[in-house]
Amino acid sequence: MTAFKSDFLNILQERGFIHQCSDFEGLDALAAKGEAIAYVGYDCTARSLHIGNYLTMMMLHWLQQSGNKPITLMGGGTTMVGDPSGKDETRAMRTIAEIEANKESIRGVFAKVLRYGEGKSDAIMLDNAEWLTKLNWIEMLRDVGRHFSVNRMLTMDSVRLRLEREQEMSFIEFNYMVCQAYDFVELAKRTGCRLQMGGSDQWGNIIMGVDLGRRMGTHQLFALTTPLLTTASGAKMGKTAQGAVWLNADQFSPYDFWQYWRNTEDADVAKFLKLFTTLPMAEIRKLEALGGSEINEAKKVLATEATALLHGRDAANEAAETARRTFEEGALAESLPTVEIPRSELDAGLGVLNAFVKAGLVASNGEARRQIKGGGLRVNDAPVTDEKMALSAGNLTPEGVIKLSFGKKKHVLIKPA
Repeated sequence: MTAFKSDFLNILQERGFIHQCSDFEGLDALAAKGEAIAYVGYDCTARSLHIGNYLTMMMLHWLQQSGNKPITLMGGGTTMVGDPSGKDETRAMRTIAEIEANKESIRGVFAKVLRYGEGKSDAIMLDNAEWLTKLNWIEMLRDVGRHFSVNRMLTMDSVRLRLEREQEMSFIEFNYMVCQAYDFVELAKRTGCRLQMGGSDQWGNIIMGVDLGRRMGTHQLFALTTPLLTTASGAKMGKTAQGAVWLNADQFSPYDFWQYWRNTEDADVAKFLKLFTTLPMAEIRKLEALGGSEINEAKKVLATEATALLHGRDAANEAAETARRTFEEGALAESLPTVEIPRSELDAGLGVLNAFVKAGLVASNGEARRQIKGGGLRVNDAPVTDEKMALSAGNLTPEGVIKLSFGKKKHVLIKPA
């Protein structure tokens, strides 16, 4: 393990954030002096960011904690183009109104892990629509486009892999890396930014920006990437049966977020404690040493600390207590995720398959049938054996809800409204 001069790189290395860096020595010297101004870009393709974005947010967090300055760049402009990285098809084109709505929905999450303000190491938020939407096409070609080699662009993973799979790439997508590289140069000029960080799939795009800065006369720029997230079993992290693990509470509740971390594979607990909590390393090492059934206590610490960082300590403690009452006492915790349905549906008889789909516990009626055959679905803790079963007011508990369960750990309350 390399010993760096800067707290920033030492922290990132010890916690497992580092994958590639364009110049460790130069960046280390900059960060040691508190002069590393760094950014991460976040496109506005959905109403919420997800766990993959959370990883780079934590990199910005540790950058700030070590006395350097983070920039969160909203991709109001680049979202209009669409990042082709890791995709076989062109991303759906979003209207300006959709992008603006997504941008507003996303903004608030950054303040959970970053401190914004006017101070030297306070974070700032910018939007690349401010400059990308004002560019003149001919001037862009002459002043910026001439620095790009199409030969080199064709070797970038985002392009090469698409072409190797014989999937079409549109001209607008081909320009995404040009826009991202130009962002880096623009931020260097506007803010003194020196470093761009991102996932390892962004390495080629970031290096393009470093090279463009050199060609357009900025100060030296740096690139730093983090490994793409996978679980110990090799699965891509951040996916559940219900879809992505969103960071906005209205799309993925604090309880679901807590449960997601509680269900971590044993081999991943220490890694995720380092990446997704701010617990001191000495404490993480103690938890890492736990074995056997004690590993479950480490998972609870991971779940509570990760949830507290994003949703607040009160929400994390409530989620932990809900889980304890539900699993250890077998009680009906009213703070379980709740889905409201019109009372008329219950009065008419709500099909059990449809109920589990509405609750988000399964994706389709077909999946519900398969789970029933395997004994995986329960209503008010009683196994469902008849796929034609209909839920009615007679199934309501004294608390006025119906508890639906998928396996031992996933529960949702159906409440008539």
